[in-house]
Amino acid sequence: MMFDVYRIREDFPILQRKVNGRRLIYFDNAATTQKPKQVVGAIARYYFNYNANVHRGLHTLSQEASQAFEEAHEVLAHFINAYSWDEIIVNVLNTTDALNLVAWGWGLSNLKQGDEILVTVMEHHSNMLPWRVIAERVGAKVKYVDITDDGRIDLTDLESKLSERTKVVAFCLASNVVGTINDVRRISRLAHSVGAIAVGDGAQYVPHVPTNVRELELDFLAFSGHKMLGPTGTGVLWGKREILEEMKPFKVGGDTIKDVTLDDVVWHDLPWRFDAGTPHIAGVIGLAEAARYLMRLGMENVREHDVRLVRHTFKRFEELGSELTVLGPKDPESRTGLVSFNVKDLHHHTVAKALDLFGIAVRSGGHCAHPLHYRLGFKGSVRASYYIYNTIEEVDEFVNTLKLIISLKDRLAKEPVEEVCTGT
Repeated sequence: MMFDVYRIREDFPILQRKVNGRRLIYFDNAATTQKPKQVVGAIARYYFNYNANVHRGLHTLSQEASQAFEEAHEVLAHFINAYSWDEIIVNVLNTTDALNLVAWGWGLSNLKQGDEILVTVMEHHSNMLPWRVIAERVGAKVKYVDITDDGRIDLTDLESKLSERTKVVAFCLASNVVGTINDVRRISRLAHSVGAIAVGDGAQYVPHVPTNVRELELDFLAFSGHKMLGPTGTGVLWGKREILEEMKPFKVGGDTIKDVTLDDVVWHDLPWRFDAGTPHIAGVIGLAEAARYLMRLGMENVREHDVRLVRHTFKRFEELGSELTVLGPKDPESRTGLVSFNVKDLHHHTVAKALDLFGIAVRSGGHCAHPLHYRLGFKGSVRASYYIYNTIEEVDEFVNTLKLIISLKDRLAKEPVEEVCTGT
């Protein structure tokens, strides 16, 4: 498939929708992406043609469902260049659930009083709070790695805080607020230099950047399906085989075992020992179809499209001068396809609501990264995040609308700020 954004848009019927009388411009992809017809079709085919439980029946429908479910593991392994499909755990709801599985499944058994966990100030709450809870449970300590003023992990600070007590270094591969793409391999190597594991939050990275877990040198990588064209309620946890094999299942029950007696249990092979209960079969099949779609486009092309849109955004933002403050690096090559910003003298929710009046969907609030906002001197921000179906023309319409909003800011600043959830 050639990367033709206008041809791609034909696969997403929702983009034809009008909001407040205007054609929808969907710039909230860091929260969730839209789904192409191919993904919806794959889910529908499962439900219409071979809906059955997996690994629980010899009848035809169950065998067909099991085959599609297992093939999905192979597709997702190929998508991130894992060594084998059995390193892929799909019975997680999203990145948050996957990271909790690592914290509880690995951390509860391997961390003890006096151990230290390094987490960056840049983290989404999902890669911060699980470690805080586990640390409190076992008596370990969480230490925070600072960032630079332009929104990059301070590697000097990281090195200074590493010690023989460090057992985990948890960090995002790319920030959901400032867009920074981190030096994953270097951070992983620093973690390994003191015998710690490297746990990567790939929610904002895997959908946008060609991902090769063999090169990143992580021990765990978590990412969500719904941020890469797949269904909500799907995700992936990849882990190194030797670590996964040592882990005891955190959630147990059906399909996690080979045998159970009243006195003993024999856990199943990888990855099924982590698949407690009936999985989200349709969702996993849909997620595999999303991965196929992206691989047909070519993740290198997806990355280039991100850079092209961000570069054009920054060029147009120059027209707004000091009225706008952009969070994070100003180099498009250093970030994923998102731009977070604030308009001078306007609340971020006010800006987002005004944009919605023109059919432009953005995010506003703390983006589940409150400490990062506080570190940068803000209570929240407006976030425009792009994906494969967004166009240069949409960016132009977005910036032109911002110009109009800024011209009316004296009036808008007097409007009450709508109370909405700021946690995400």
